[in-house]
Order: sequence, then C-alpha cells, then structure tokens
Amino acid sequence: MIHKVYLQLELQNMPTKTKISLENLEVAFASKSDADLRKMYLIFATMNSNTAVKMGIKMANLAFKIKFPIKGLMKSTMFGHFCGGESIEDSQQTVDELAAFNIKTILDYSVEGEGNEDSYEATYKEILRTIERSAGDDNIPFAVFKVTGLGDYKIMIKVQEGKMLNNAERASFDKLKARVDGLCQAAAEANTRILIDAEESWFQDVIDQMVYEAMEKYNQKDCIVYNTYQMYRHDMLQRLKDANEVAESKGYKLGAKLVRGAYMEKERERAKVKGYRSPIQPDKASSDRDYDAALAFCIENFGQISLVSGSHNERSNIYLTELIEEKQINPKDENVYFAQLYGMSDNISYNLANAGFNVVKYVPYGPVEKVMPYLGRRAEENTSVAGQSSREFDLIKKEIARRRNLNK
Repeated sequence: MIHKVYLQLELQNMPTKTKISLENLEVAFASKSDADLRKMYLIFATMNSNTAVKMGIKMANLAFKIKFPIKGLMKSTMFGHFCGGESIEDSQQTVDELAAFNIKTILDYSVEGEGNEDSYEATYKEILRTIERSAGDDNIPFAVFKVTGLGDYKIMIKVQEGKMLNNAERASFDKLKARVDGLCQAAAEANTRILIDAEESWFQDVIDQMVYEAMEKYNQKDCIVYNTYQMYRHDMLQRLKDANEVAESKGYKLGAKLVRGAYMEKERERAKVKGYRSPIQPDKASSDRDYDAALAFCIENFGQISLVSGSHNERSNIYLTELIEEKQINPKDENVYFAQLYGMSDNISYNLANAGFNVVKYVPYGPVEKVMPYLGRRAEENTSVAGQSSREFDLIKKEIARRRNLNK
C-alpha cells in the first residue's frame, strides 16, 4: 500500500508531456474573419504561380516608378498581409492584434538603403526609434537590424579579404562600427534585446566580429545582443559551438537566433563563379539535421545561451517544445522564443502561443513603395521554398471548408 502511494506521488511529480498540434485550424485562424480568409486565399493562390509572382512584382514596381496610384491596392493585398504598416505608429494595430492572442512583435524596418552615408544614418536613427518603442513594452521584446543597412558592404568584403582600406573607406568603416555599437548600447540602456541579422558569407565574418565585441560589452549579466546563425551553411553548427566556447571563456552570455538561411542560390552561384567550395549544405536534410542539432545544443546550454528559433518548419518547432519540456524550462522563460514572419505560418505561431510558449512575429514596416523589394523577396521565397506557398494555401482552403461545414 505504501509502495503504491509513493508510486502515485512519483507519477504526479513527473513532468507531463504537452501534446501540441500545429494542425488546429480553429486556433491558427482565430484572428481572421471570413473576409480575411478570402483575401488570403487570393494572395496565396497568386503566389502559387511563379509566372504570376514575377509579373506582379514587375508591374507593381513599374506602377510606383510612373507614380500610378496603386498604394491602396497594395495596402489591401500584399503589403497589408505581410507588413504591419508604413511607420512604427501605423503598426500599432498589428501589435495589438497579435498581443490579443499572446503573440509578441519585432518591428522590422524593411526599407533598403540607398548606399550612401545619409541613407545609413537615416536607417540608424529609425532603428533607434524601434528600440525606444520596444523599451518597457512586453509586447515588443526585441529590436532588429541588418548591418548592411548601416554601412557599405563592399568595405566589409575588403576587410574580410584582408585588403587595406584607404582613408575614406576607413572612416566609413569606423562609422559603421560606431552605429552597430550605438544600437547595441541603446538596447542595453533600454533593457530590450536586439537581433543582428546574418548576411552573405563573404562578409559575415566581419559582422560576427562586431556582434561578438558587442556581446562582450553588453551581455555580461543578461542577454541583450543576439547573433544569427544560418544553419544551411555546413560549418555553422561548429561556429555556434565555437562562439559559445569563447563566450564562456570571456564570461558573457551568448544570444543565438537560429535560421535555416536566405541566400542559398546567391551563395552557390558565387562559389561556382569564384571556384571555391560552396558553404551551403549538400541537401535540405543536412540543413534540417544541423538546425535541430543546434536547437539541442542551445537547450543543453540554456542559461549560458539565450535562444530565438526562427523557423517555419513544423518538425523543428515541435522538437523545440519537446526539448523545453525535457529540460523542464518554463515555457514563458524570456530566454527562449519561437519566431516566424508576419503573414506566414500562422498555424505554427498561434498554436504555439495557445499552448503557452513564447512566440514572436517579425512585423516588417515602412512606406509601401520603399518596402517593395522586401515584398518581392517574400513572394519569391514563398514560391521557391519547397511546398511553402502550397502549404499555406492548403491550410487556408481547409479552414474555409471547416467554417462552411460549421454553418450547414
């Protein structure tokens, strides 16, 4: 009898496994009206066609160039679906709508610079405004920026190649470094976290150096600064491990945002032209394997490493929930987040948030005509990622059918 009581107590104290389904469409589309779903149906039906996507992008760019009034059309379709608004203030409604479902926001200024100092300085000031907006608001826990928005990537290429900079280039590079440090310092002072995006491999080492210098300064107590690790690179898992080893030896926390990567075709093409080994994994299975291994490594070193998992892969998201439960980490611990892009993979975001995990959406914003390059990439990525747009489209069709059946 005593043994039975002890056994019952033991079973009660064991961590229970939460069964999470990312297929719950009622949860996934809870924020969408029937009219929203019909609009999404049209958007993703279009994105299922490569020809329609390319033609649409060209026509939209031409319309803006000749000042044809299509802003309203864009805001009610592509821009409205994938972007939060034209400004920080304009994006507040999106922030509030996501917060109502326990999903947080990263305000992502998605205007591509003009490649001059005035443009770099304007971007720097705008990112500062996103940090100020994030400060003290639990619904906006991170800021984010791309280093190429703050300085000339061609100079970073020269630095990575070990070439000498002339005086003008040195001055420009010093300004770039000062801007990166300035944003990280502002985030530390605002007690908000800041993510630095990964970019192309031929100047990523220079970005890494700046980020690790910032981590050493601002991540001594809490994790403020995060680097991004593109797991479609065959060397990235080891680079992540090496970065953590250095962080531990120097006594600072490592912030790690994991992604699969965004420059695969460009990376392979450059390697082919220049005659060096491509940094890209041999196949998708290798990228998936290393991504999940990186998740496991980060959770094994939880406390030393703070993690943002930026993934639209359902298996990887489920795997991370399992790792969190096995390690008995509080799902609401601020040092682990799931992240997806606004307008995509709502079945993942909303179901994870509904299950009590920390979820954040990247919410791009900026003037419609200046965000077109971003929207063009989003559309092309959806058509090029195997099954992504079809997957989104199928889920939308299923939810429309589910609602129709409810009303019968």
